[in-house]
Amino acid sequence: MNSEIRQLQPQQLWNKFADLNAVPRPSKKEERVIAFMKDFGKKLGLETIEDEVGNVIIKKPATAGMENRTTVVMQSHLDMVHQKNSDTDFNFDTQGIEMYVDGDWVKAKGTTLGADNGLGVATIMAVLESTDIAHPAIEALFTIDEETGMTGAMGLKGGLLTGGILLNLDTEEDDEIGVGCAGGIDVTATRTYHEEETPEFKIGYTITVKGLQGGHSGMQIHEGLGNANKIMNRLLFDGFENFGLRISEIDGGSLRNAIPRESKAIVAIDAIHEDAFLMEMALMSTTIKKELKTMEPDLEIAIDACESPKSIMDLGVQEGITRAIYAALNGVYRMSADISDLVETSNNIARVIIKNGNIKIGCLTRSSVESAKIDLANTLRATFELTGCEVELSGDYPGWTPNMDSAILKVMAKLYEDLNGQKPHVAACHAGLECGILGQNYPDMDMISFGPNIKGAHSPDERAQISSAQKYWTFVLEILKSIPKN
Repeated sequence: MNSEIRQLQPQQLWNKFADLNAVPRPSKKEERVIAFMKDFGKKLGLETIEDEVGNVIIKKPATAGMENRTTVVMQSHLDMVHQKNSDTDFNFDTQGIEMYVDGDWVKAKGTTLGADNGLGVATIMAVLESTDIAHPAIEALFTIDEETGMTGAMGLKGGLLTGGILLNLDTEEDDEIGVGCAGGIDVTATRTYHEEETPEFKIGYTITVKGLQGGHSGMQIHEGLGNANKIMNRLLFDGFENFGLRISEIDGGSLRNAIPRESKAIVAIDAIHEDAFLMEMALMSTTIKKELKTMEPDLEIAIDACESPKSIMDLGVQEGITRAIYAALNGVYRMSADISDLVETSNNIARVIIKNGNIKIGCLTRSSVESAKIDLANTLRATFELTGCEVELSGDYPGWTPNMDSAILKVMAKLYEDLNGQKPHVAACHAGLECGILGQNYPDMDMISFGPNIKGAHSPDERAQISSAQKYWTFVLEILKSIPKN
């Protein structure tokens, strides 16, 4: 299947993407892709460095006649979000991504594609390998662990790079030039609870929520997509209120930066209420599907009989935690008052695990305003602390403040208009880009972000548009030729 990807235009780009996608590279397990990139640079005879946290830097001299231009840092992250459909048999630790062409799109078989940020990495590899692309001196920066903590960008020390311009290739709309992004913070609530033996008169049921689109918890948080953890909690809350439903286990969501697509719970109800319970759950399921039918046409809610669980949650803790999840904000908290249509602050209730006497709830709170980010994080903290949870705020990273006087922005905006006959959309985004972090140790570097059309990032529906990649590649080549003099 990947052979047809290699025939796409521009072949330099798609061939490198296919090479990269043959290498397993989930976040925090980047050892193989780090070795792959180092081997790539060394085989080209280029100066290749691995810093102390695992970022890879490859330096290439300017082509003839471009020696007096400003050195450019081309930057993308090596790791990818590892998400798959529940019925897909795939091991991200050992397998390469299986890709195929569907019309104007490249997709993966039941998994994330890795176009975020693999197409950026492949772009830089193609430039490094080229013998006919005009460019100034290049410092290729491949960071690690962008998707689950940005620890690569955080660990990059000052002084390793000399470039005056940074091109971040991690934007997912080809008509957009990014000049700013949101910061983020992880909110994690935990507590223990006493497990009670399930009474003999109770019977077991499995509740499954699946078929949701999922997606990027920053870029798509405003789209009204369903959150499996919130839907599941709604069902459990209703089941308890009406029939005394008791929870044994919950396993919902996955990564913090992905909108949860699936959740599964094992519960117990009084046998005497079985028929009424099933009728109520069917009504609730129909109601929820009706509410979400436009955005989530494939939503499935299944209520299946199972063996009665051996244990259930302490009643008081169950009441408290279901109320806390109900009360905790999920979605957009505030839109920007300064930038039209930009989400300022949001939260994603990403992960809910209840099992064996332990509760863990993971959220990712984002904002382009630092004080608002902390305010919402504290709101969530207070919500969960009221039900006896311990709450940790961690993984805090800054946003990237827009610089509308950027010299490279002016160059790129004019180039885009000349190439496409219309102005680009110059904007900040609600995703977390590494520019804000990198700018802490490189405050004088002029930074910009752009990329090809990628849809459904952080979900198995992720897809990259072929025609957009062609448009983007032309833009990259023109930008490199147009870098101003030192």
